[in-house]
Amino acid sequence: MNNKNNGPLTGIRVADLTAVLLGPFATQIMGDHGADVIKVEGFDGDTMRSLGPKRSENMGAVYLNANRNKRSLCIDLKSTEGITAFHEFLKTVDVFVHNMRPSAVNRLGLSYEEVRKINPNIIYCGAYGFGQDGPYANKPAYDDMIQGVSGLASLQSTLMGRPGYMPTVIADKATGLSVVYAISMALFHRERTGEGQEVKVPMFETMVHFQMLEHLYGQSFVPPIGSAGYPRAISPTRHPYKTKDGRMIGVLPYVDKQWKAFFEMAGCPEMMDDPRFCTLEKRLTNIDELYALLSTIVETRNADEWLHDLEAASIPSVPINSPEDLIDDPHLVAIDYWQEMDHPTEGKLRSAGIPIEFSATPGAIRKHAPTLGEHSAEVLRESGVPEETIKNLIANKVIKDIKAV
Repeated sequence: MNNKNNGPLTGIRVADLTAVLLGPFATQIMGDHGADVIKVEGFDGDTMRSLGPKRSENMGAVYLNANRNKRSLCIDLKSTEGITAFHEFLKTVDVFVHNMRPSAVNRLGLSYEEVRKINPNIIYCGAYGFGQDGPYANKPAYDDMIQGVSGLASLQSTLMGRPGYMPTVIADKATGLSVVYAISMALFHRERTGEGQEVKVPMFETMVHFQMLEHLYGQSFVPPIGSAGYPRAISPTRHPYKTKDGRMIGVLPYVDKQWKAFFEMAGCPEMMDDPRFCTLEKRLTNIDELYALLSTIVETRNADEWLHDLEAASIPSVPINSPEDLIDDPHLVAIDYWQEMDHPTEGKLRSAGIPIEFSATPGAIRKHAPTLGEHSAEVLRESGVPEETIKNLIANKVIKDIKAV
């Protein structure tokens, strides 16, 4: 771990009332880039603490991968003493972020209207399942549900023969990235004007925006001049291709120059004159046939031979990695992408690196994912809560602090 903190969000304190993956992924990115992220949890902790392989209770693998560079404040926000102490803490923060439904956050007395009475300049971000002005506003939302309603699951039909969910929580993570950029823009506005504001980031609308960028297609015009769905992306013959030795590779000739080189390499240069494939527009119209032909050609040679010759010809190509393969991927190894750290309770851990580079304000992995209540007293003390009050909060089981156990 690198304890130096000079990331672009240094000096920004975040009250993180998020759980599961959407919010924690967003706030971890903020923490990676310098923010002081305080993960606020009840005594049961974030649900994700219990999921996946673990060495200790409440420290599961998925939790560890989404909560580094944070401190943990474990507090009972349903108690009078707890909410009073929490209000003192809120006076010291720049950003308040949650992913609760409005009814839940309102029951805690932590709506934007209430929070800005305590801290008028705060950036208050709610990540919701659906926009709050439509009929879906109060629906519960999980990644699978958002993939389904946003059209993403339906798009898999052309590949799988039926709707299907992507094997990653893409709605959570794409929305989490949107939370980061939304908060960053609100902070930029506040830097210029001094004005705080409420920010709402809905999963449904975010994913419709995300996947319809190319898939609106013919529906972009009013009246429509074609169907929705970008043909190349939903072609059933678009997939990794098997080589002669049984390995799979990804190959994507795209522009005319690349297809010309590929057909020459394959010993069939005349295919570039085929009226189905001679231009980008024609290739898109006949994409299923083109990719079926590509699949047949790739099966004629071994993977290493293809990868060598394709790279020499500047034709995009890659081996198909499994998740396990990524640990030893030569590019990731060369750039020291995988970071190892010693966790005080979990031993040696591997963590994904920080993909974004800043020349002047680089991010860093400074803190391990916290144990539940690891920093409760520390955070309240920094917020001006008197020591005697903190001791009483611990004694009355309003906050949990592992140093006091």
